Amino acid sequence: MKILYAKLCHLKEKEKEAELKKIKGKTVSVSWGNQIRSYVLYPYKLIKDLRTGLETSDVESVLDGDLEEFIIAEIKLKI
Repeated sequence: MKILYAKLCHLKEKEKEAELKKIKGKTVSVSWGNQIRSYVLYPYKLIKDLRTGLETSDVESVLDGDLEEFIIAEIKLKI
């Protein structure tokens, strides 16, 4: 019975791992050159989203957390 129980637990664990892998999707390495946005604060002010190509010179609001235009651009890119 103990062996059967252990095998069932192992099978259940593999199913959970497979489902988590399916949910997470493809893993992307976090390394130099994989950044999402480029921030230039001097000598001019510019923020460029490298995935969507969106650029803005309203640096202060983006640094304060106003990312709505970047989110909308990403959603439009996915559609």
